[in-house]
Amino acid sequence: MKYFIKTFGCQQNHADSERVASGFKARGFSEAKNYNDANYIVINTCMIRQSAEDRVYGLVRNLGVIKKQKEKRKEFLKIIVTGCMVGMAFRDKSGQYLQKIRGRMPEVDEFLPIEEVGFDNQPVRQDDTHAWVPVSNGCNNFCTFCVVPFTRGREISRPFHDILSECLDLRKRGYRMVTLLGQNVNSYGADLLLGDKNIQTIRDLEKTYFIKKELAHPRVKIEFKLNGKSIEPVYVKHLGRYRIPTLFPYLLEAVAKMGFRSVNFISSNPWDFSDELIDTIARYKNITRTIHLPVQSGDDKVLKRMNRWYTAEQYLALISKLKSQISKVNFTTDIIVGFCGETKMQFENTLELAKKVGFEKAYISMYSQRPMTAATKALQDDVPHTVKKKRWQILEELINRSSKKN
Repeated sequence: MKYFIKTFGCQQNHADSERVASGFKARGFSEAKNYNDANYIVINTCMIRQSAEDRVYGLVRNLGVIKKQKEKRKEFLKIIVTGCMVGMAFRDKSGQYLQKIRGRMPEVDEFLPIEEVGFDNQPVRQDDTHAWVPVSNGCNNFCTFCVVPFTRGREISRPFHDILSECLDLRKRGYRMVTLLGQNVNSYGADLLLGDKNIQTIRDLEKTYFIKKELAHPRVKIEFKLNGKSIEPVYVKHLGRYRIPTLFPYLLEAVAKMGFRSVNFISSNPWDFSDELIDTIARYKNITRTIHLPVQSGDDKVLKRMNRWYTAEQYLALISKLKSQISKVNFTTDIIVGFCGETKMQFENTLELAKKVGFEKAYISMYSQRPMTAATKALQDDVPHTVKKKRWQILEELINRSSKKN
């Protein structure tokens, strides 16, 4: 029996696919070279944008042709869909999204929640020198445009020592580079310390950082033992209040000490970037000097509608602090153009911020409505596609094409 895995989306999805492959390897399966050669085809889906979802539908239609051909030859083929689309389907209590994807993809034999794929087996790595290492899954932040909390659920951190054991094994096997993965790595460990039911989440438009209301969990003394020693978790202080406790600076330091040539991490929310994390990066030269720090917009009113917990000025202040304390640091980012209500002047504020930061690279996307998000429910997608495309081209030229020239 042979398997073939097609992965759409982010690095977290690619890490998940490596774990899916490990399950097949444990059962004695071998990897197929292409779709036609496979007995099991797994599609690991993304739905961060409508275009990503549409690509999955198109692929499954084409696989339906292969399936019919194999059936005529009495050959076995099973099509399995997993990843974010399935995560959304199983979290949608109305059942409408599951009904939708079943209707759009009748060729699929199984819809597999990615949570059912554990960490019991060694991932089938796609690289001999670099490894993706998930540290958490899901997100608690509920940005109004983002579907991740509905596709992956609430943030769940892997046990501290499980991550260290995986990294130690990689180092012994000769891996020189690792990337720690999470939807928000710098809040890693909050659920381990407080319990997943005690973490403040922001679920709707009324609860934003612009309203003067205590939203953060109070700072309480928590004991956490690391290698038999009690340590004090790092509390991130933002907008004058303590938010959540995190273990990420300790985790990053422990991995850096293992002797990897390069230790990277993605992705970080600006409002959870602690001073302790900056100190850790500065101390260890093998920790990345390219920091991915999504800004999404450079306009305060757009950030408010996005439910992002910072202003453009605060984002720039963090960039300035990082530049002053970490030598040769540079930045990549995520930016959405054409978000609900974005005016020409608000877009120009994003341009201005991009010029001030000097991003090495930006992942720029045109806003598209996503099911279950607050923006889809409460805001109007009123920026024409032609305007979104033009703004995308301007930013692409400013950041990505100009950086290639340099």
